[in-house]
Order: sequence, then structure tokens, then C-alpha cells
Amino acid sequence: VVAPPPPVIEKKEELKPRAPIITFMGHVDHGKTTLMDAIRKTRVAAGEAGGITQHIGAYSVDHNSATLTFIDTPGHAAFTAMRARGANVTDIVVLVVAAEDGVMPQTIEAINHAKAAQHVKIIVAINKIDLPSANIDRVKKQLQEHGLTPEDWGGETIVCPVSATKGTGIDHLLEMIALQAEVMELKASPTATPRGTVIEAQVDAGRGPTATVIVQMGTLRIGDPFICGDYSGKVKSLLDDRGKPVKEAPPSMPVKVLGFTGLPNAGDELLVMDSERSAKTLSEERLLAKRTDKLTVPKRATLESLLEATGGKKVLRIVLKCDAQGSLEALVGALRQIESKKVDLEIIHSAVGPISESDILLASASNAVVIGFNI
Repeated sequence: VVAPPPPVIEKKEELKPRAPIITFMGHVDHGKTTLMDAIRKTRVAAGEAGGITQHIGAYSVDHNSATLTFIDTPGHAAFTAMRARGANVTDIVVLVVAAEDGVMPQTIEAINHAKAAQHVKIIVAINKIDLPSANIDRVKKQLQEHGLTPEDWGGETIVCPVSATKGTGIDHLLEMIALQAEVMELKASPTATPRGTVIEAQVDAGRGPTATVIVQMGTLRIGDPFICGDYSGKVKSLLDDRGKPVKEAPPSMPVKVLGFTGLPNAGDELLVMDSERSAKTLSEERLLAKRTDKLTVPKRATLESLLEATGGKKVLRIVLKCDAQGSLEALVGALRQIESKKVDLEIIHSAVGPISESDILLASASNAVVIGFNI
């Protein structure tokens, strides 16, 4: 059996600052895509002919000597799907809220998905402030109700009013993201064994399976043999977010990798091995394991398994869906009043309506139990 390489023990002096990785979330039609396009334009204007030539699912922006990496994946479902596969790529979530609509059901969902990933910071961008019906204070009040108190109201959440169509406040938003990243002191070792996470994968005509990878540690170079999910491969070519070939990719850099033997999933980890042979052997073992037992399903949290578990204080995480707002408030109130020395209760998402795919995804990523009342 070829064991994967041992985990890299990083030396203190090897850690270098890395760019933050940012994901956008928010309600439909609140202007996530327009805002991302506006951020891209700031980069294109800075001396790039022909605009963005290629969609690779992630891109980097330089802002006042700070590099920021944005993931293009839309919304919270993709973010949580990657978390469910064990990939925590994002450092900062930018929550986009429209100034005239305010906090909507999907906004609340996005807040809960972002909060469930505990190491992620949330920055709010209040978009569409140029509209006559915009009401920034109302949005701030709603955000406060959901535990995101703006800084100017004595809280800790950075809130930036922007207009994606007019380009107002974009620089301030980028500045705040860069500042937040500085506070977080994000570091990675460029000399460690390279590993990265697949953001998206596709089969390109004439190129075969390709994947967009964000390097998280080490420096990925052309010619590196790797294992990714069930497939092995060798880096044949690396393309940056402008579609130009590069020789290597340091931490936090998004690149398109060519040289896969099969199509990986979003969220799979790409790990560089010491030789093509060991990568191939490990790939064959993984595929065989998958075929023989379909990779035994990881044990999900259930009320029974929680009671069986021994050890310290247990946490029961709940996703709660109810038929009406009245019963939802009553249930949340009643559940929070139950006192227990053995179990802590954490309601990570509660809403009115049927149990959706998004709820199941959030529960699987956060190891929670879904409870439906009258639905």
C-alpha cells in the first residue's frame, strides 16, 4: 500500500503571508454578478487589453499592493458543497444585500451557511445604493437582527455601501477586504509539499479533463506528479486567470491545471506526490476501494449516535424548518429554554418552508440533524 505523503510540519520561518480567498454570497438578483464584474473591471482597466479572455472560476485582483483572490462560484450552495467534501477554501465571505430589498430569505440562508463555517469572516456589501428606494439604515437594522452588527453601530461587522452599476464604493470595499485579511494574518508555506483544492472541473476540447485549482500550500510547478480525488496525473500545463501559461503557482493563486487522467470533483484535494508511480498506485487503490465498497458512507449525526457518544460536552446542531412563522418562533424559544448539563443545542439555521436540498447540504457539511415541524 502506498501511503500518501506525511503531513507537512511547517517551520516557522517558512510561513509567508498569502492572499485572502473571497467568496460572494447573497440573495438572487441582489447584484452579486454585477459586483464581481465591477471588481474585475477595475483590474481590466489597469492595463489589460481585450478584457477577461477565459473563465477559470477564480481570479486575482491587485489592490494597493495587496493581492485578493476571488472565487467565481455562485452562492452558498457551492460553498457548502465544498465544505461537505472537507474543503475549507474561503477566508472571507462577502454578503451582498440590495439596499432597496434588504435581508431576504436567501440572505438569511447565506448568513447561516457562512456562520456554520466557523473560521470564515463575513463582510457585508450593501449594493444598489444609487436607487431612489435604497434604505441603508433599514438594511443595517435587519443585519443586526441576524447577529451581524455593523461597526458604526458598535458591532464587529464591516459594512460597505456600494453601487455595482455606478462603480461607487468598490475601492472602499476592496480596501476593507484587504484590511480584514491583514488582521487575519493569513500565512502559508511556499516551500512545503504542494497541495491545493479543486474549485471547478470541466472537459475541454483538445485538452481533456482540466480543473481550476487554488494552491493552498507549497508551489505547484509544471511536471509535478499528483493525486486528486481518485485520479492521478502530471501537471502538463498551468494557465493563470487571464489564460496565459505560467511555470508555477504559489499559495492562494488560482490556476487551470492540465494533465488529469479523469475528471475530479469540486472540493477534491490535489496533492503532489514524490513520483508518478506512487501517484498512479494510490489512484488505483482509491478506485478499487470505491468499486468494492462504494467508500462506506461517513457516519452522519443522528440523535441516536449523539447519545451513544462518550466524552466531553456534546453539541447537537439543528437545522429547523417549520410550517409557519409563529410555530417557528415558539419552537426556537422552547428549544433554547431546555437546559442540559450534557448537551449544548446549536440552531445553525431555522426557516419557514419545506426541507430543501440546501438544508440537507448545510446539515451534512456541519454534521447537524434536520428537524421538520408540520411540513
